[in-house]
Amino acid sequence: MPETSTTTEVASQYAAQVAGDLERNTQEQERIGADIATLQEKLTALQHDHNVLVNIQQALAGTVPAPASETATVPSPRKKKAAEPAGGKRSRAGKATASPARAAVKKPVAKKARAAKAPAKTAAKSDAPTLVELVHRHLVAQSEPRSAAEVADGLNQAHPDRAVQTTVVRNTLEGLVAKQRVQRTKQGSSVYYTATGGPEPVAASDASAQAEKSK
Repeated sequence: MPETSTTTEVASQYAAQVAGDLERNTQEQERIGADIATLQEKLTALQHDHNVLVNIQQALAGTVPAPASETATVPSPRKKKAAEPAGGKRSRAGKATASPARAAVKKPVAKKARAAKAPAKTAAKSDAPTLVELVHRHLVAQSEPRSAAEVADGLNQAHPDRAVQTTVVRNTLEGLVAKQRVQRTKQGSSVYYTATGGPEPVAASDASAQAEKSK
């Protein structure tokens, strides 16, 4: 009897443990099944979104041109140049030695042409009056004081090829004021200039012409 009771107790303990394990197993299966169902719903939604995005991408691919990088052609590999014969190198060397001689011949000709053009330019410049002379002559011819803008307008009308700017004329007038050849007066916020009435200095070309006349 004692052995039978001991065996019964052990069997009941195992049965209770097995029942507990079975219950825990069932609960774990239910929990995992619920997680699987949730994940399955998420997977189904993602698959649906994926199909929609694929359709949109295909629709856009028909209207948007392909990038230049995809349509660009791959350049063919360069071929190595064949070795040049010794004669080719010599011909190049001959050309290299001949080029300095040609340059030496061409340079003096170019210098002569420039030297021939230089006197004509200097003569044209010497004949044209300077801006200082034009400004002073214009003021001397005026009976009333003139502003820098008025002097510039008058010079542009008389000499349209000079394209005189008001700022340059104002600086020239200030230089003449410093030399006491022009007098500056201010009326309100405006500045006017008048020739001092002194004799205008004769240019070098005019002086030589007068000397020839006196002879």
